[in-house]
Amino acid sequence: MSIKFADLNLDKNILSAVSSEGYESPTPIQAQAIPSALEGRDIMASAQTGSGKTAAFLLPTLQKLTKRSEKPGKGPRALVLTPTRELAAQVEKNALAYAKNMRWFRTVSIVGGASFGYQTRALSKPVDLIVATPGRLMDLMQSGKVDFERLEVLILDEADRMLDMGFIDDIETIVEATPSDRQTLLFSATWDGAVGKLARKLTKDPEIIEVERVDDQGKIEEQLLYCDDMRHKNRLLDHILRDADIDQCVIFTSTKAMTEVIADELYEKGFAANCLHGDMPQGWRNRTLMDLRKGRCKILVATDVAARGIDVPTITHVINYDLPKQAEDYVHRIGPYRSGRTHGYCDYFCRSERIRQSPQNRKIHRPQTARTDHRRHGTDTQTQTGRRQTERQRRLGRS
Repeated sequence: MSIKFADLNLDKNILSAVSSEGYESPTPIQAQAIPSALEGRDIMASAQTGSGKTAAFLLPTLQKLTKRSEKPGKGPRALVLTPTRELAAQVEKNALAYAKNMRWFRTVSIVGGASFGYQTRALSKPVDLIVATPGRLMDLMQSGKVDFERLEVLILDEADRMLDMGFIDDIETIVEATPSDRQTLLFSATWDGAVGKLARKLTKDPEIIEVERVDDQGKIEEQLLYCDDMRHKNRLLDHILRDADIDQCVIFTSTKAMTEVIADELYEKGFAANCLHGDMPQGWRNRTLMDLRKGRCKILVATDVAARGIDVPTITHVINYDLPKQAEDYVHRIGPYRSGRTHGYCDYFCRSERIRQSPQNRKIHRPQTARTDHRRHGTDTQTQTGRRQTERQRRLGRS
């Protein structure tokens, strides 16, 4: 018999909020992680994107926060570190949803691109939960604005990704500033290499949880398209966007500059397109995501990092304009858009010399043409980039 959330010894206010979110039974990662976390165990959990891991660490953390802190002060009682601003925003949104009946609960998001002064003022008052990216949190720590004396729970979400992005030194510095008797909950796609070494350093006798990957390939139609050159790739992209039954889609590229290039070209062709990458100011990023959620933006061109944490249920297609550099990035790109879907489509564009052709792969023949130089925007100034971004948002109805 499957367990219910009511069987997990959670506070009635949390259970009520969970029920109002439509949750009935915990996912496998939640069923394994929540009881161990409630017992105070450290956790090393491996689960794929879309498995419900956010609730797996937030619900037991909120349960701990229902009891009054024994330590005085204003510092956070729980800290969640995430690799990107977007993922931090999604975690904070979920935390507020699960804690909506806990009237006293207060959370602060500490991410780059947002007002430093606003974050400083927010930390001048008592806070229960901080959701942060490592870089901005380090800035505030160096300014003496963050006090971890009350910290009870430390959570690293997508720990492998944070290490891939070069945050290991920041993470180690942050951890050194936290109490040694804290509870540590780590979530990662893998525990190989450096991330496993870091996990063993941060945890004490951890509960190791590995959830079997859910095979929902039957819901996803995938195709690999071979391209002769960049010009051919762009013609195929144009064909797919015009002919496929697309509600909304995300196009993944390997560089920030390329997101601007493709978004500009699609915009000029009349598509409701915009881009998302790590160099954009937070205000632009927020407006772009709002356009996506409101349906004003139909096509989002993004890098892997910038797109992490995006939760838009109307996205029906994922297009890999550039192939991911690491195998696990395939899961991260498609995973968030699989959950709860009855269908979905993913297209992979590939230069023929990069992947060996096989009879199982679909090959589209076109005559050789000269390669298009897509580096022309690589030296754009921030003013030029901002002008294009503003114009795209104006066209999407935000002026």
